[in-house]
Amino acid sequence: MALARGSLMLLSLVVVLCMSVAGSASEFKVGYYWESCPKAEDIVKEELYNAFKANAGIGADLLRLHFHDCFVSGCEASILVDSTQGNIAEKDAPPNKTFEDEVFDVIDSIKARLEVACKGTVSCADIIAFAARDSVVQYGGKYYNVPSGRKDGMVSIANETVDLPPPTLNLNQLTAMFASKGLSQDDLVILSGAHTIGVAHCPSFADRLYNYSGTLKGDPNLDVEYAKQLKHECPQGNTVNEVDMDPQSPLTFDSSFYEDVATNRGLFTSDQTLMSTSTTAYKVSQYAKYPEFFKKAFAASMVKMGQIGVLTGKQGTVRANCRVIN
Repeated sequence: MALARGSLMLLSLVVVLCMSVAGSASEFKVGYYWESCPKAEDIVKEELYNAFKANAGIGADLLRLHFHDCFVSGCEASILVDSTQGNIAEKDAPPNKTFEDEVFDVIDSIKARLEVACKGTVSCADIIAFAARDSVVQYGGKYYNVPSGRKDGMVSIANETVDLPPPTLNLNQLTAMFASKGLSQDDLVILSGAHTIGVAHCPSFADRLYNYSGTLKGDPNLDVEYAKQLKHECPQGNTVNEVDMDPQSPLTFDSSFYEDVATNRGLFTSDQTLMSTSTTAYKVSQYAKYPEFFKKAFAASMVKMGQIGVLTGKQGTVRANCRVIN
């Protein structure tokens, strides 16, 4: 995940932001629902609290849901749409098959309450953004104001998930993918810190253990003791086991992810590649050293990411059922 340079980056950012906030300021802003549905964010928070009581790890998936939604066609809730006989939707594409049904059920529960309180008002796209923010806070991250007024998209196509960066990419490849969304190298390093919570399935990093770059050997950049631990948890060929992405504190939003990366204990290639240049390695060291600095920066980058490809006004709709296009 990394940065575009010079005029190319500026042009990309301008294009994305123009597309993202095509409506007037009144259509996408902090407090968009203060008059039309004043308890909207409280309802999201209450339902999320109930979900956390049932499953403390649910928030990590809700945060990832926001990322996966925004990187594919923008933050317009296309990831929530169910497939039909004539269309395979995003949620059934390989990168999204690791989401448990429970994640979508939580969104459904929030939406159902909002429809009772303010029928046809709060979009599914905004629900995802609010739930991601509240999940970060629930784990100990910094609260941030979420601009809202997003409308829901009218299309969901599995093939478009090619825009999601896989965990096997190196810094240059990630740079290009993030730049195409108007996100900088700083955003890349910061948003990677989301891996301080949650789990990963063994196939997503098995190449680092057993066949790195086609060598039939492990990644020489991976800490030896950590590699042994991962091999114990993920025997070769295992496709169902999960491991904590941040073994030190998997349910706490802190900076220990960066401590791991700095000591060659990053789980994914896309994590460890943050140490491949002096610029990104310095940022890793700073976020590891100053947790509150990281939390503040993460909040700012989340707001920025949440503006990718936003639909406002008549560009989209407000789905009555997040799983079905109106």
